[in-house]
Amino acid sequence: MAKYKIGLIGNQNSGKSTLFNALTGSNQHVGNFPGVTVERKEGLIKGHKDIMIVDLPGIYSLSPYTKEEILTREFLMKDKPDAIINIIDATSIERSLYLTLQLIELQIPMILAVNMIDEVELSGNMIDDQELSKQLGITALPISAMRNKGIKQLIEEIDRTVKNNNKPIFVDFCSGEIHRAVHAIAHLIEPTAQTLGYNSRFIAIKLVEGDHLIKEELRLHDQDQVIIDQIIKDMEYHLNMDNEAAMADMRYTFIEKVVKKVYSHNGSLQQDKTDRIDKVLTHRLWSIPIFLSVMAIMFYLTFGPVGGTLQGWLETLLEIVIGQIKDFLIGLQLSPWLQGLLVDGALTGISSVLSFVPIIVTLFFFLSILEDTGYMARVAYVMDKLLQKLGLSGKSFVPMIIGFGCTVPAVIATRTLASTRDRKLTIMLLPFMSCTAKLPIYALFTAAFFDQYQALVMILLYLFGILIAILSALLLKNTVFKGDGTPFVLELPTYRFPLWQNVIRQMWEKAKDFIERAFTIIFLASMLIWLLSSFDLSLHMVAEPSQSMLAILSSKLAFIFRPLGLIAGKL
Repeated sequence: MAKYKIGLIGNQNSGKSTLFNALTGSNQHVGNFPGVTVERKEGLIKGHKDIMIVDLPGIYSLSPYTKEEILTREFLMKDKPDAIINIIDATSIERSLYLTLQLIELQIPMILAVNMIDEVELSGNMIDDQELSKQLGITALPISAMRNKGIKQLIEEIDRTVKNNNKPIFVDFCSGEIHRAVHAIAHLIEPTAQTLGYNSRFIAIKLVEGDHLIKEELRLHDQDQVIIDQIIKDMEYHLNMDNEAAMADMRYTFIEKVVKKVYSHNGSLQQDKTDRIDKVLTHRLWSIPIFLSVMAIMFYLTFGPVGGTLQGWLETLLEIVIGQIKDFLIGLQLSPWLQGLLVDGALTGISSVLSFVPIIVTLFFFLSILEDTGYMARVAYVMDKLLQKLGLSGKSFVPMIIGFGCTVPAVIATRTLASTRDRKLTIMLLPFMSCTAKLPIYALFTAAFFDQYQALVMILLYLFGILIAILSALLLKNTVFKGDGTPFVLELPTYRFPLWQNVIRQMWEKAKDFIERAFTIIFLASMLIWLLSSFDLSLHMVAEPSQSMLAILSSKLAFIFRPLGLIAGKL
């Protein structure tokens, strides 16, 4: 067990996962928060086996708007980490610091990792990290997680911070009516906050913001709640704005002053380049055709020259290996049932899982490139308007794309969706995305019922699956999953060349996740099918498959297929 626990927190697309990988290397594992499907990574910092870092979901605030924000806040308030690493995007520092101010209010030892500093410098701009440290009362370090710049210094600072318990130097950025309201409420609820082990100032700010979860947890007396409500009403009256707007205005006013002191702006070449590219890739007319072209190329390479070729080589290799093992077992003169169990059951099950791996790896390789360049964020943005009509958000599109490769990793990918409703609805639609496992079935029916235009029929089957998914979504949206999709909030990162170690790492992690999760189910299913097709109801091994339990069960279900012209034993 590690002695110290660190929380890694930041906005989406701030480079959080890249920094986590740079800090931990291979000393990490992926799991979910207890009882929910939101991902949580943990790992030991390289060279410091006593320090564990927890990579938390990307969030924009500590308000209870999304499950990710609630889980992150519970981790900070209840798990009591020894320190926080807040990673921010140096290219959009003003927006990033909004979460930083909320984290500072917790008064937990904290380090600010100013990421993508190389892009700022490339644009001819500069951030004064020493002045930033002074203004915020915490240590700010410039880093580039993608290029491993400043990581050594960050690890050294982490070690110092946790061992010396270096809490933020108090900086009171409240003023005027908000200052009076926060301090009055903090004084009122201080005994209760201390009993629960919370910072009274943070709790007071959350009460001013109208945080319902904090109210429920404090269980204040009715008289105290009346006083707090009156304090907030007086503040709103004098400021002529509601409580949430007042707090946001207060924070951004302070951030604006800080940025003016620490940021030297001389233009942004990188952002200008991104804006020019976005005029084409997110164009109202051209975005969809461009996207379809990119997907067509990706699928062609995945199922054809790259993934298809690798799959063919692997299947040939597996056939040779299984053949050699079968000959070896025959030489040992094992009983037929044991040979069948090992070869037709176990090895066939393993082979069926491994045969999918080249397609999955190739698909994830191309998707990781698109994600690392920043294009996948644009795809989600472009598709959001269409998917909102189906009751989904743009983020649901990525699992659907993966679904054309294999449904298993597509279901796993739904963990990134913000709401349980979106996850469940997306999972319900994924079986209609025609994955590689459906191709043999399509080929069988196409060959059986169509003498001509078989290629066109295969394409129409794919399109028909998409059409049924759309109709199903419209039906489910208005019945089982009533309501609109989660509001779509997504940071569009600047375009950049992919870092190949990140691409390979993402590809490997997702492929490994598929193998680990799919292996057990497919392997057991293969063993079950072998058992049913090799034994009769008396559990005697059969000479002909027609005498097996599977044949008997199939004959009982044959009446279902008679309307299609299919008769048991005939096609």
